[in-house]
Amino acid sequence: MGFFAGLNAEKYDRQYPDRVLIGRIAAYFKPQTKRLIIVAALVLLVSVLGASMPVFVSHGIDQMRGSPQLPTMATIAGIVLAIGVTNWSANWLRRRTTVRAIADVVIQLASDGFSAAMEHDLSFYDEFSSGRVVSRITSDTQEFGNLISLVTDLIQQIVQSVIITVILLSIDWRLSLYLFALVPIIFVLALSYRRVARTITRKGMQAMANVNATIKETVSGIAIAKNFRQETSIYHDFTQANQTSYQVNVRRGLILSLVFPTLNAIGGAASGMMVYVGGWSAAQGIVTAGAWYLFLLSVDRFMDPVMNLSSFWTQVQSGLSASERVFALIDAEKAVVQRAEQPVPPLAGQIDFEQVFFYYKASEPILTNFNLTIHAGETLALVGHTGAGKSSIARLIARFYEFQGGAIKIDGHDIRTVDLAAYRRQLGIVSQTPFLFSGSVAENIRYGSPEVSDQEIEAIGRQIGEGEWLTTLPDGLQSQVGERGSRLSMGQRQLVSLMRVLVQHPAIFILDEATASIDPFTEWQIQQALALILSRSTSILIAHRLSTVKSADRIIVMERGKIVEEGNHAGLLAAGGHYASLYNTYFRHQSLDYRPSGLDDFLASKMKTA
Repeated sequence: MGFFAGLNAEKYDRQYPDRVLIGRIAAYFKPQTKRLIIVAALVLLVSVLGASMPVFVSHGIDQMRGSPQLPTMATIAGIVLAIGVTNWSANWLRRRTTVRAIADVVIQLASDGFSAAMEHDLSFYDEFSSGRVVSRITSDTQEFGNLISLVTDLIQQIVQSVIITVILLSIDWRLSLYLFALVPIIFVLALSYRRVARTITRKGMQAMANVNATIKETVSGIAIAKNFRQETSIYHDFTQANQTSYQVNVRRGLILSLVFPTLNAIGGAASGMMVYVGGWSAAQGIVTAGAWYLFLLSVDRFMDPVMNLSSFWTQVQSGLSASERVFALIDAEKAVVQRAEQPVPPLAGQIDFEQVFFYYKASEPILTNFNLTIHAGETLALVGHTGAGKSSIARLIARFYEFQGGAIKIDGHDIRTVDLAAYRRQLGIVSQTPFLFSGSVAENIRYGSPEVSDQEIEAIGRQIGEGEWLTTLPDGLQSQVGERGSRLSMGQRQLVSLMRVLVQHPAIFILDEATASIDPFTEWQIQQALALILSRSTSILIAHRLSTVKSADRIIVMERGKIVEEGNHAGLLAAGGHYASLYNTYFRHQSLDYRPSGLDDFLASKMKTA
């Protein structure tokens, strides 16, 4: 285990029998039927031409015994040249057609893998590294393409072997039997090698996936690493993953390379034996010199395909392992499954939680027998300590996670029975850390509503702080935001994220409010943007700002997955319960009336001193 530590398969990985894998691969090639027919015809032509070359050469040798005639030599040379040119042209066309077919299949396989990755709920990415998923969609699909190239070469080798077998038997069946006796030995060696090759190949791909995952995580968190001066540490992590990949793939290369020297040694022994036996037969007059030469040429052309057929099992393990990993991603069971796909009319926005049970891990329940009704058009604030279940409620409404019991209803419809894509089109969600894609501000705002024009965006933007925030952008709406929005301030990112929701006109709005400190003017602009959204939708606010809490129609106070209080800000504060405690802990310092404890005494003492 020590050498392969950290290279364990993912939980959704599975092992497919070769028969199943070949069936799945064949299904991907079904749309390429016309190209495959052309390739098959060209393979047959190339095989026939390759096998016929020794026949014409040996016939020429017999014709030239005694005193060779120039016309005869020229004719034979012309035939050999024509065969060579035709063989090259057919082989080029075969490979060109094969490459086009493989490229189409690989891009379809990568698309299916990417589509499967996108369909998985967020719990999938909580458990499995996104870098490893990327490796399956990119590296493994390319490895699969290499497998298909091998298959076409294999078919050509099979056809050529059959033709040459007929030629060898026609020369002398006794010499042929000596040669054929070696074939079972070659196949037994290659097939016994298959299991080891598949295992080491799979480990090599897992090691490469670890490297990809490490790079992705490091690059994504490079700002944090630099902030905490951890460049050396992350370089060490990468080096460790890279060294493991190096060691595994070196071992893989050594194991895979053993088959060729072994088979070549057997092939050399076969050629030596045929030289001796064939030379003795020619000396005894059993075969002609031309036939003996034909036999020797045919032995090489026969042994090469046989050895390639055998070694194919070692090379094909890379492709089969790659396809196995991609198909495992495609076939991985999805946690969020819709029971039906009912059309979604324009939503009013009433949300009902009815005896809902939910957990991320079975041993750690988040919501137990949870009941809550959010009325259409209501603004609801969720407050509570970390881990109280606030974000879980928002994620369940968005159908990002599957709940284990009870029901969640939207306008009376079970959330598990609606068309999920159509439902989410009527949701507007702003996460705690606003995420922006590389591109312009306008492109990020219209991310979910591509039909919205720049004029519409600007018109809505000017309703927020009279549009002053737009003037702070260097190139207006065409300003580039940088990777993950790095060129914008946190306040600007929040405003762009809110604008992205505003142009969508959602029926249900979910805000996991950011905790980052921003200047009062930016907060005022954000509150204006929020007011525009709240006036049009049912809103669920996971609130971290006092101004947001106060703007809510109703406040739900949560503790360990249960509702412990509810009401408005003034009423809950007057009750002196859990909300009052949260207020004094988290919100009180944001109030304009807040005066730190001891401040009055401190100021009085200063006045006396003065």
